Amino acid sequence: MVKEIIFNGQAGKIEGKYHQNPDPQAPIALILHPHPLHGGTMNNKVVYNMFYTFVKNNFSVLRFNFRGVGKSTGIFDNGVGELMDAAAAMDWLQTQNPEASSYWISGFSFGAWIALQLLMRRPEVNGFIAVSPPANSYDFNFLSPCPAQGLIIQGTKDTVVSEEAVYNLYEKLEKQRDSNVEYVPVNNADHFFAGELDKLNEAIENYIKPRIAVMQRPRKVKRDRRRRQLPDAG
Repeated sequence: MVKEIIFNGQAGKIEGKYHQNPDPQAPIALILHPHPLHGGTMNNKVVYNMFYTFVKNNFSVLRFNFRGVGKSTGIFDNGVGELMDAAAAMDWLQTQNPEASSYWISGFSFGAWIALQLLMRRPEVNGFIAVSPPANSYDFNFLSPCPAQGLIIQGTKDTVVSEEAVYNLYEKLEKQRDSNVEYVPVNNADHFFAGELDKLNEAIENYIKPRIAVMQRPRKVKRDRRRRQLPDAG
């Protein structure tokens, strides 16, 4: 079940939509939407599909509107305030899920840029999904080195964010020591993955499913190898 929520951020009220998994140890995921001045909202089709792919894979998931979008108060702040909004959202999500087994962050376009900045500030985050990160218009040099495993997904017919720029970003990250970043191109997909959303969902699911299975394995309990004493007879 997805419910509408309001929580507090640096600029005031933040509007979100939230799914709570019944398992208190379920992993959590935060989803960030594209550029507010170009029509980006938490109800963007790509963001919506990302959200429900995480829900399908047993996450507790939050998506929200950046300041100045929908019912969220404030005005667009060129990424600075939006990063604060994302940090407030992660704080809220963690407060709701104190026993979560892992933490993931995900974003589309401008939201991917903000998500990766938040990743650098939150060492507890285990993984990320960056869809169409705008490497041709924003600086990603802050990822030095990239601190967590993650997946970059890019449409091959995107005319807003060039595949060449995104692949160059991936190559730069892939060359870093101990890098654990993967790249998946979606053939024939434009910036909004029109007609190709199923492929986007499949790429995300194929990436997160095996990793969450590993993270949620029960820890091995060390057995007491000492011979147990039998109780005295009588």
